[in-house]
Amino acid sequence: MPKITHLLFDCDNTLVLSEELAFEACAELSNEMLAKQNISDRYTGPGLMSTFVGQNFHGIVMSLQKKYGFTLPTADVDDYVSRELGAVIKTLEAKAQPCINCTPVLEQLYDSKKYGLAVVSSSALSRVQASIKKVGQDKFFPPEHIFSAATSLPVPTTKPDPAIYLHACKVIGKEPGECVAVEDSKSGATSAIRAGIPTIGYVGSYEGEMKQKEMNELLRDLGVKVIMEDWTEFMDCLAKIEAM
Repeated sequence: MPKITHLLFDCDNTLVLSEELAFEACAELSNEMLAKQNISDRYTGPGLMSTFVGQNFHGIVMSLQKKYGFTLPTADVDDYVSRELGAVIKTLEAKAQPCINCTPVLEQLYDSKKYGLAVVSSSALSRVQASIKKVGQDKFFPPEHIFSAATSLPVPTTKPDPAIYLHACKVIGKEPGECVAVEDSKSGATSAIRAGIPTIGYVGSYEGEMKQKEMNELLRDLGVKVIMEDWTEFMDCLAKIEAM
């Protein structure tokens, strides 16, 4: 394996506990959308999260159209995405918290200067920036190395599309095999693996031993190299990948 020089972190529920906060706003808009289409199904925040975790809201809108067989004009899609982003950022700026034990590890990595650090997210760039700023993690990442599948690409996409990881590697100037990704979701891990990046699966943000065990098995089945249950395990997990 090539020498690992860069670490690429997902943001939502990997660096920052943001998914639950964000999906509450997403659910309200999703239900409004379904109601206007005379579709009776409704989502709670947790229900939407369990179904579409790892996708940005643009991806969720696309998935809902496909699932329920309707098509929105582009202008309507853009309006929903714009409204969702504003509502989510406001909530994150007020309530976001870092994932447990994450920030000390980032500080250790940053101080060591051994690895380049980047954020690679499906979420809109302004949402990612608001999240890491609120929890004091923005100082660890060069602004030009914060990447968004919704914002950084010529054509917006979402994980599991590997495009955002491939774009990040190109901008950073590294081959995928020189990087390690850290992901908590099926779609995120699939994105990194499809890009050819060795991946650490983080399950510590899931509630309950049963759910963590379920995600452990799911991520391993996808091809995740190492599972991390708590951020205090990160250095050992990274060492295992570097030894492969």
